[in-house]
Amino acid sequence: MGLFEAIILSVLAASTPLLIAATGELITERAGVLNLGVEGMMIMGAACGFGGTLLTGSTIIGAICGTIAGMALSLIFAAMTLGLAVNQVATGLALTILGVGLSGLIGAGFVGERITTAPHLYISGLTDIPVIGRILFGEDGFVYLSLLLVICVWLFLYRTRAGLILRAAGDNHISAHALGYPVLRIRLYAVMFGGACAGLAGAYLPLAYTPFFIPGMTAGRGWIALALVVFSSWRPGRLVVGAYLFGAVTILQLHAQGWGIGIPSQLMSALPYLATVIVLVLISRTRTGGSTAPAALGTVFVPDR
Repeated sequence: MGLFEAIILSVLAASTPLLIAATGELITERAGVLNLGVEGMMIMGAACGFGGTLLTGSTIIGAICGTIAGMALSLIFAAMTLGLAVNQVATGLALTILGVGLSGLIGAGFVGERITTAPHLYISGLTDIPVIGRILFGEDGFVYLSLLLVICVWLFLYRTRAGLILRAAGDNHISAHALGYPVLRIRLYAVMFGGACAGLAGAYLPLAYTPFFIPGMTAGRGWIALALVVFSSWRPGRLVVGAYLFGAVTILQLHAQGWGIGIPSQLMSALPYLATVIVLVLISRTRTGGSTAPAALGTVFVPDR
């Protein structure tokens, strides 16, 4: 049971940054914008989050710094794609390259430093329950925040008028604009939210996952978050399942090596992406039956002057 508990805790820790980043990207894509710069915003959030905590000693301030860093980088993306109508795919890729390089510059002085990771919840009598106690009542605040974030996003998208308008802007931006809704402003807010979530997800890595910063520590998690959005068919509930599934694959590949199972680690690492390809094929086959993918995803909207 100790090993089982350790594996579950490891899966939760590995899945949390994926879930936070993917939730933000889901909102961005539901608004009709494709931002491929999640990886760059995450690594910027990691560098700035670690620096903020190292300089102030506060995990909360570090998380805020990481969130602001991700949002600031997303504003560059918004200025290029929404303001100047630059291609979204090219801009997103450039944003990732910018984030990786800039984070290396910012975090160069932080390499080798260590901080105290985020504290874990402890409720007397509940956290001490065998097996489930630490899993349900002994995690850090980021884990609970990620689940709360998904719930709030679900309520926003499907239970509020603002969420309906955002989905309308993503499904058919021309009709939404004709009805008088500010499509560009809606997409700007969605991109900023996605950037904030990516920055927070990146900050989680040095603040709760590992107590140090190294260049490139996101290790492709931003790309996995992008794949998760497609894997979930743009639905918040499925996003939780996908995030924990991808996190489990990441952890199980490490345990498989420790158990001496002769499966190449490269194959295990490729499984999340292979699953995404399969889901893409299934979505494309059922697209005529009503897909939840935003119809205007990746298109450039230029309002009438």
